[in-house]
Amino acid sequence: MINRHIRTKIMHRIVEHSGTIYFGGVTADDSSLDMKGQTKQICKKIDDLLANAGSSKEKLLTAMIFISDFSQKERMNEAWLEWLSGDLLPTRATIGVADLGKDCLVEVIVSAALS
Repeated sequence: MINRHIRTKIMHRIVEHSGTIYFGGVTADDSSLDMKGQTKQICKKIDDLLANAGSSKEKLLTAMIFISDFSQKERMNEAWLEWLSGDLLPTRATIGVADLGKDCLVEVIVSAALS
């Protein structure tokens, strides 16, 4: 069975199937922040979405992180590692992209287990 949660105009924010939850891309609300600030805000939003779906960051399976400026990757990594314990890191890919939208520096997609 597939369950869909938090519908937006173009997608469902969360889709659940067979004990796994899949999230659409998450961006910061405050695009005036630097890459570390945007990443911290995204991590907080992911925490809230995970809780809404009945999971937590301890159950993350995988992450895809899109960044528009690879010279700032270490700032993103700082926020990421402040948020996650080294023992709980999911698989991850960091992908450089030309443009994520006006002043958007980071977009994160995650999947997590429910149990």
